[in-house]
Amino acid sequence: MRGYLVAIFLSAVFLYYVLYCILWRTDVYGVPPVDMKRRHKIQPCPSKPAFASLLRFHQFHPFLCAADFKKLASLYGSDKFDLPYGIRTSAGHFQLALSKLQSCDLFDDEFDNVPCKRCVVVGNGGVLKNKTLGEKIDSYDVIIRMNDGPIVGHEEEVGRRTTFRLFYPESVFSDPKHNDPNSTVILTAFKPHDLKWLWELLTGGKINTNSFWKKPALNLIYKPYQIRILDPFIIRTAAYELLNFPKVFPKNQKPQHPTTGIIAITLAFHICHEVHLAGFKYNFSDLQSPLHYYGNATMSLMNKSAYHNVTAEQLFLKDITEKNFVVNLIQD
Repeated sequence: MRGYLVAIFLSAVFLYYVLYCILWRTDVYGVPPVDMKRRHKIQPCPSKPAFASLLRFHQFHPFLCAADFKKLASLYGSDKFDLPYGIRTSAGHFQLALSKLQSCDLFDDEFDNVPCKRCVVVGNGGVLKNKTLGEKIDSYDVIIRMNDGPIVGHEEEVGRRTTFRLFYPESVFSDPKHNDPNSTVILTAFKPHDLKWLWELLTGGKINTNSFWKKPALNLIYKPYQIRILDPFIIRTAAYELLNFPKVFPKNQKPQHPTTGIIAITLAFHICHEVHLAGFKYNFSDLQSPLHYYGNATMSLMNKSAYHNVTAEQLFLKDITEKNFVVNLIQD
């Protein structure tokens, strides 16, 4: 009899919780869903892009939306992979972070209707020094940048405008002078702590810095309306379909992942009709040559990286350039 009463009590508690979630519009994590703007469709172009053969899905919305990210993860297979290639063990972290964002739109209403968008992906390579490409870069419809590659003080070399900037906690700006309120910043999550970091910053929580390879930003210069979270499908496409990385690495070898630069190019392939590149050539013959167009870092740092396969990425860039899938603005 006692067990029967306990079962009735537990059933009543569960029913109350379900009704509470429905009436107060929370999810299983207790997070109220955010009423994000509707997801715009990417405007089709009459002709196929030059790189169409590289992709399974060209018309793909690259940003996660709180309302349907789990459904789409199941549709595109992201529920079968862990970060950085899926959401399998991190759905709760994604849910919490997405609940604090205000939009998952790709472009604003006016620009969204422009078809056949011309895009330039601006790398941070030292090859950009003294090339005065700023005006050329600013002429594109969409300008994609990454990490903490600055514009301030380098306008003549890299331009003034930014449409999208990819980042992760260890690479994001913390100085407000670098914030362009008209740009959209995209969190590229490599580990669950990246999502937890974003959630803590947006809710005013204490930041635990122990799980990062270097100290992450402790303040966020961007507003919630500017922030998006990249769909892991984009990173997975970069790794497995473009770079042909193995899904399982030997036990004595650290897993390697695409750089933010290759991820940015993969993003461009999914939202643009024409993709040009700047700042992606590196001088491996001189390890003391500048790594970036800013700062004092040298190529010796890139040469020591075990997390990325720079050789594979350079071969990929050479291949897509020779096949005219992309145009490299720096030919020498």
